[in-house]
Amino acid sequence: MMLTLDKIYHASYVLKDVIRQTHIVKASAITDDCEVYLKPENLQITGSFKVRGSGYKISQLSEEEKERGVIACSAGNHAQGVALAATKYGIKSLICLPDGAPISKVEATKGYGAEVCMVKGVYDDAYNEALRLRDEKNLTFIHPFDDENVIAGQGTIGLEILNEMPNVDAVVAAIGGGGLLSGVALAIKSLNPNIKVYGVQAEGAPSMYESVKQGKIVSLDKVSTIADGIQVKEPGEHTFEYISKYVDDIVTVSDDEIASAILKLIETQKMIAEGAGAAPLAAVMYNKLPVKGKKVVCIVSGGNIDVTILNRVIKRGLIMSGRQQTLCIQLQDKPGQLLAVSKIIADHGANVISVHHERAGEGTDVTAAYLRIILETRNFEHVNEISKALKSAGFKLV
Repeated sequence: MMLTLDKIYHASYVLKDVIRQTHIVKASAITDDCEVYLKPENLQITGSFKVRGSGYKISQLSEEEKERGVIACSAGNHAQGVALAATKYGIKSLICLPDGAPISKVEATKGYGAEVCMVKGVYDDAYNEALRLRDEKNLTFIHPFDDENVIAGQGTIGLEILNEMPNVDAVVAAIGGGGLLSGVALAIKSLNPNIKVYGVQAEGAPSMYESVKQGKIVSLDKVSTIADGIQVKEPGEHTFEYISKYVDDIVTVSDDEIASAILKLIETQKMIAEGAGAAPLAAVMYNKLPVKGKKVVCIVSGGNIDVTILNRVIKRGLIMSGRQQTLCIQLQDKPGQLLAVSKIIADHGANVISVHHERAGEGTDVTAAYLRIILETRNFEHVNEISKALKSAGFKLV
């Protein structure tokens, strides 16, 4: 391992006129268990921390490497960072993106001046195609995470956290390939080894989690998560070493927990985060980490979420938090039943979004009818109150 704290300090100096220093925000109304603070890299240039690593890497290229042009692979955020940095230095760039990347990220990458190549599959498929095109076109490859200069650029986040909040107890970051957490962990542990550093992965893409647990790099057969920015089948060799050495623990969160965290950020902080950016907060919200009573900084690594995906994520977040509930009620097929149900719901302060009423079909009570109703509710306790009132009035929930 060659990366040192001095190199991260050098990256911080080089990047001072390229990036924004995103200031830590205290997050209220997240949890009563600990003090939560946010490092809002979603407010960074290009909407993601990735511009740090790609910017520093490209600044360190030789003139011959710059002349050849650069190529990169990405789920979207690294793509934008490379495109912006390459354009800044007058270098041509070609970016391979998986065909499932959000449209907003694809268009933004083009907007920063890159040529885009869409590749069928996930990040790892885009990576393999980028290597093929690198050799075919004699381009300089900019790795999204497994590169010492890229890791050094990401490590500048750790320096900024300690400069602004030296009394922090724990720092939490998402892991895809591991570049962000590697740099942050190295910086923080080198300056204050008492600070805990935790990593978070999506349950559907736990490549680093499994690798650290097994003590060797693990390549997953498939990955699937709404957090496209951390949807990586295999971590890097360098990042695996740094994380194994400097990170205290890695946990996983479900897509539903991530969706709930995205919704929490929108409602309480007026902040938009993509799945990867909300994953650290999800780990804290759902008590996956031993941070009770501690000062915890969650790195919101990016905010480049597609609007259509955001709509679906908000709906999942509402369901996860008991804010939206579907009830199926068996009624007697006679006048007044729907009115009675509506009155109970209204009396308990819930709002009806939609109603579907149908008579019983084959194999059910010939005098029965079924009401499928979607409600806006306050929380799960509110849902239980409504369910209990319906049952007390003689209605059967199915």
